[in-house]
Amino acid sequence: MTSPFRRFSTLIASDSKQSISSNPKFPLNLGRRNRNVIPIPHRTIPHLKGQDLDFVNVAYSHVIHSDWNKLHLLATHLTPCRVKHVLLKIRKDYVLSLEFFNWVKTLNPNFHTLESHSIILHILTKNRKFKSAESILRSLLILGSVDMPDRLFEAVLYSYRMCDSSPRVFDSLFKTYAHMKKFRNASDTFSQMKVYGFFPPVESCNAYLSSLLDLRRADIALAFYKEMGRCRISANVYTLNMVMHAFCQLGKLEKAVNVMRDMETMGITPNVASFNTLIAGHCHRGLLNLAMKLKNMMGRNGVEPNVVTYNSLIYGFCKEGKLQEANKVFSEMKVMKVAPNTITYNTLINGYSQASNTDMAGKVYEEMSQNGVKADILTYNALILGLCKEGKIKKASCLVKELDKKNLVPNASTFSALISGQCIKKNSDRAFQLYKSMVRSGCHPNEQTFNMLISTFCENDDFEGALYVLTEMFRRCMTPGSEALSEIYNGLCRCRKDHLAIKLCGEMEAINLMPTIFDKAKCSNLETRERG
Repeated sequence: MTSPFRRFSTLIASDSKQSISSNPKFPLNLGRRNRNVIPIPHRTIPHLKGQDLDFVNVAYSHVIHSDWNKLHLLATHLTPCRVKHVLLKIRKDYVLSLEFFNWVKTLNPNFHTLESHSIILHILTKNRKFKSAESILRSLLILGSVDMPDRLFEAVLYSYRMCDSSPRVFDSLFKTYAHMKKFRNASDTFSQMKVYGFFPPVESCNAYLSSLLDLRRADIALAFYKEMGRCRISANVYTLNMVMHAFCQLGKLEKAVNVMRDMETMGITPNVASFNTLIAGHCHRGLLNLAMKLKNMMGRNGVEPNVVTYNSLIYGFCKEGKLQEANKVFSEMKVMKVAPNTITYNTLINGYSQASNTDMAGKVYEEMSQNGVKADILTYNALILGLCKEGKIKKASCLVKELDKKNLVPNASTFSALISGQCIKKNSDRAFQLYKSMVRSGCHPNEQTFNMLISTFCENDDFEGALYVLTEMFRRCMTPGSEALSEIYNGLCRCRKDHLAIKLCGEMEAINLMPTIFDKAKCSNLETRERG
């Protein structure tokens, strides 16, 4: 019998598509790994003699007896070499090793070398103290030089056998780079690990994939997934969810659907995040019927929709202006006893505000307050924008005053909404005062805000004011459209403000817009008229 999901996949791809399991770009992780690897190199350290040996033995005795007072008396005779040997002697006790390492770091960070850092990393990772290891790695990498990653890998590699370590040390290094979003270093470390037969577990690979997707590098994420397959690193449901997410980011929904379909073949059961990923992908592309079919399919596959599922659907319907359908999903959500959250209410409020239906937006906000769901700045921005679009400036101003009581700070979107309201009312001066307040508050206006201001000043035949806004726009390295520039220029000429028109010509010429927008001969005539 054909599974429901296989039936669904035919709805969006009638032609035959290669599945992930049969596509050489995305091989399954089957079979044995390549054993043609380079042996792990080994570097020995010289045996201690004389005073060095005596010092290390005495220091070792003080450390294992936690006699830090006596150890402090020896502090002036510490050297990087002696620190390293003490760490090697106490390496079987990771608590004591970390305590000694931190004591030396507090005393004098220069006593620590890459070798002593490597030793403590071996000790901690062998005992599965990955958070402590990552903390040490982060501080080392943040303060280190550009070539630190290469030198660090080499130091860890050459001390590996000396510390009787485990492959987890390389995994910790790879995962730390992933968490720090140092993708080049993570990739280089992965390649170096392979040379010596070390492969990170799927959990670490997932951390790398997740960091890539956070920065919308779906292309690199998919390439890395392909490499995981070559290295026979078995994917799990979280891996495949991220692969689907990557395809959705790239707009390749059919391939994303194929990934879920192939989960069956791989013996992996899709979870709620799997369905949510596909539903969100379809909603962003406006394929709402298919998104609803996916939601209905969840129950048949033993997966219950959650707040993320419903939020995606509500967003999709609101984005398309289908507010009645969005409200039906909202009602179903409550019937299914899935509690709406701030995102749910914000999405609906924004949808109604964009449709200039502030009455419904207000009712949703009231329900939000009654249900004890906390409003944030996005809630207020949506309400303020809706009121401003309808010209209800006073009501919008009252909401702005509420922000202080709610400990919320206006942001760029708040000011932009208020400016748009004043522009709709053709109150160019008030709109510009709001712009000044916006800048004083440390918010950065965008091109849309500037264009609204310029358009309003021009409508009011205040071309000098429009020119001032234009100057502010240039100062922020933004350029308006040619129509706005022509309107300001022609307006200044009509008002016989020749000196300002000439100034505008000069600024346009400086940014190479002059040949396509203004008549140079006319500018020359203006200069002649101004001199006359």
